[in-house]
Amino acid sequence: MATLTIRLPDDKHFRLKALAESRGISINKLMEELSTFAIAEFDAQTRFQALAMRGDVAQGLEVLDRLDALNQ
Repeated sequence: MATLTIRLPDDKHFRLKALAESRGISINKLMEELSTFAIAEFDAQTRFQALAMRGDVAQGLEVLDRLDALNQ
């Protein structure tokens, strides 16, 4: 397992600490969860872009329209 040191403004550190405490976890665990979320979002975007480059534009826009309709 790797160790990562980051520098944050004091106010951001305080808010992250409060967030972790509100969830009943350590700041370390919170950062692990946040990084997992960021990586998953990046992977999804990368997969979408790769599929979009191979796909049909009209069909892709149709899918996005359906997703928009579901989220309204």
